[in-house]
Amino acid sequence: MGRRRSGIKVSNSFIVISIVILILFFIVYMIESNLKPTVTRMAESKVNLMANEIINKTIYEEILKNTKYTDIVETHKDSDNKITMIQANSIEISRLMTATNLKIKESLNDLSEEVLVIPLGQALGSYLFAAHGPKIKVRILPVGEIEVNLHQDFHESGINQTRHILYLDVRTSLTVVIPLATEKITVLTKTPIAETIIVGPVPSTMVRLDGLDTLLKGTIYGQ
Repeated sequence: MGRRRSGIKVSNSFIVISIVILILFFIVYMIESNLKPTVTRMAESKVNLMANEIINKTIYEEILKNTKYTDIVETHKDSDNKITMIQANSIEISRLMTATNLKIKESLNDLSEEVLVIPLGQALGSYLFAAHGPKIKVRILPVGEIEVNLHQDFHESGINQTRHILYLDVRTSLTVVIPLATEKITVLTKTPIAETIIVGPVPSTMVRLDGLDTLLKGTIYGQ
């Protein structure tokens, strides 16, 4: 009888331990399933912000300090002093875009040394424990894909005046590594690099930026 009771106790203990382990696994699974999307979104948001700041800072400090509007485009006028064409300096634009690509790539490579930390309480959405709990580490790995394009806009800027703005559009990819997950995100940045005020009409059909891979057609807003 004693052996039977002992066997029953061992069997019951095994069942209880197994149930506890299964419950723990289920709890961990549920936490991970609920936390993963939240942590991923938070990590992507933080990385996107950091990347945009780095890209803008790089463009302003490394590129724009030696770049003027007249370096990029030249306006042509007729005998009545009316603008007939805005023509791009394709050589300067090519140099500018190549330099931007290289400088941004160098700056983003420094992100690989960055480790973001997200408190578990913050990931759970708790205001009371937002800064508490285990720290979830997030690593950032630049993928190396950087695309730089020139973009232009025309905006009405007063009576018979138009503001011509040139932008650098930067598109790059980064890999965000969090526990048990890796996500590739795309960061888009639009940075104004030069502008001028054009007095008089600017026919959009006459605006050309020659020397680029595509014809960039401006739109005059508010007219």
